[in-house]
Parts: sequence; structure tokens; C-alpha cells
Amino acid sequence: MRWKLLLILALLVTVLVAPMCVFTVDRTEYVYKTQFGRHLETFDGGSDEQAGLHFKWPWPIQSVQRLDRRLQYFDLPGAELLTRDPKRNTIDRTLTLDAYVCWRIANVRGVDQFIRSVGTPGGAQAILGQRITSELGAAIGQMELDELINPNPETVDAARAKLRQRLLSGGVSGSSLEKSAEAEYGIEVVDIRLRRSNHPPAVRDAIFDRITSERKKKKAEYESEGEQAKQNIESDGKRRVEILKAQAEAESRTLKNAADVEAERVLNEAHKKDPQFFTFLKKLEEYQRILGDNKSTLLLSTHRELFDLLFNPPKPGTMSPTAPVRAMSDPAKTDKPSTPAIQQGRP
Repeated sequence: MRWKLLLILALLVTVLVAPMCVFTVDRTEYVYKTQFGRHLETFDGGSDEQAGLHFKWPWPIQSVQRLDRRLQYFDLPGAELLTRDPKRNTIDRTLTLDAYVCWRIANVRGVDQFIRSVGTPGGAQAILGQRITSELGAAIGQMELDELINPNPETVDAARAKLRQRLLSGGVSGSSLEKSAEAEYGIEVVDIRLRRSNHPPAVRDAIFDRITSERKKKKAEYESEGEQAKQNIESDGKRRVEILKAQAEAESRTLKNAADVEAERVLNEAHKKDPQFFTFLKKLEEYQRILGDNKSTLLLSTHRELFDLLFNPPKPGTMSPTAPVRAMSDPAKTDKPSTPAIQQGRP
């Protein structure tokens, strides 16, 4: 009966103690193993050989502490820092800066240094935050305001890259933050970046008013330049129109004169071919002008030259150039006709 009780007791102890003797190493962590507080071994989950199941003595003989081996980050508290005025070699306006820090435990060897110096990730954030904030304030104090707040994105990016490199590699104190953090705390500082840079709330309204005033001034300049350009374009257009009109009128007069000369030449040639017929056509034009007047009434004799030309017109080429042509007599000076009068025109 006693041995059964002992067996049951041994089984209970085994069930309770066995889980305390087994631990696993995940790929995302380091496992720091100690015996009575003294470091024995560090397991790296990133290694295929050390990741997985391991055994140890139960607590309080041996214990393990787990640390994340992945990249971690934390935000620095927002701070109002002074910039530098290079022209007067004095401090300039104040900036509100928000930054963040990316870090991780350097390697397996750095785990022991990390545990002994900072202990936990919270301790690492406290130590790094104080140091980086101090370095950041000193670095910003040597930079100009226009380098961090500028309408040109390339200028801002270049200034931030310069600040990052200075904080990581040089530092205001002359020591490299990357090297010192790894040597003192076993921490690899991966990156330090500004999340946002802005003016303090107390001066933002004044800055916005100034920006609005500058934009209105710029708007007035643009409108003035546009109005001047408009007037220049209109005056240039009017000048070109006047030039084109003058050229067109000169060309029109030239063409008209040439056409008149050509018409006169053709008319002279036609006159030379048959002068009597040409004279006959001219008389017809004159008769048409006289007889076409509806307000005039003419009393003419049937033996007048007018009726001879109307009833027996000469044909082109049949009239002798030397034949005498009687001039048309003036109806107002003619004697009374010997034959009955013919009334021409309309009442």
C-alpha cells in the first residue's frame, strides 16, 4: 500500500515538475539561460540549430529570460528646439519636432550586455531616449530653420538625411551613437528619423497670417504680370493688324492700277480695230442715258440721226475708217420738223 502512495506521489511530482524542465526557443527571440542568476547560455532563435525544444533544471535552479530579436521602435517625446540664425550668428525661431528610433539587440553576444546594462526593452527605450533627445537638441541648434521647413522637398530631405547621419555616426559630442550603444548596451541603433517638424502652436496663427499675406502679394504680382502681358499682346495684335491692312490696301491699289492699265490697253486695241463701230457704241451709251431718264420728254424728227443709228446700225468691220460721221445735233437747237413729231419717253 505504501509503495502505491509513493508511486502516485512520484507521478504527481513528475507532472508538476516536467513542464518546468522544458522550454522552446522561437525564431523571433533570444533566450537567456541562467543558473542561480549566473549566465550559462544564450539561444538564438534565428539559428536552425538552436531554435526548437530545449531542457533545463526547474526553477529556482535554472531560469530563462526571453528577448525579442526583431526590429523594435519607440517614439521620442515631442520637444520644442531652437534653430540657428547664420546671418547674425544667434538662435533663431523654435521648432516642434517629433522623432522615432529603430533599434534591436545587436547579436547573441550582445544579449548578456543588454541584460546587465538595461535589463528590459523599457529600460533600453529610457536610456536611448534621453541620450538621443540630447543629441538631437544640440544638432538642431546648429541647423537653420529653412533647412527643416522649406517648400522644396529636396532641401528638407537632404537636411534630414544629414541630421540622421550626424546622430548615428558622429554626434555632437564626437562619439558614434551606433558604436557606443552596441559597446555599452548591446543595442544596434538602426535608424533615427524625424516624423514631423512644425512651428509651435503659439506662433502658428502669426505664421499663417504671414503666409496668407505673402500669397496675396504674390497673387497681385501675377495679376499685374498677366495684365501687362495681355496689354502687350493686344497692342502687338493691333499693330500687326494695321500693318496687314496697310499692306493689303497697297496691294489692292497696285492691282487696281494694273487692271485699269490693262483695261485701257484692251480698249485702245479694240478702238484701233474699228473706230466707227466704237464711236457707234459710245453714242448708244449716251442715247441710253438720255432716253432712260423717265422724267424727260423729247420731241424729235424721224429724219434725225438718232433714228438712223437705231434702225440701221453699222456692223463691225463694214464701216470705213475714213467715212465721215455726222455729229448728233442738239435737239434743243433744231428747227421745227417738217414731218409729224414722234413723242419719246414717258409722261
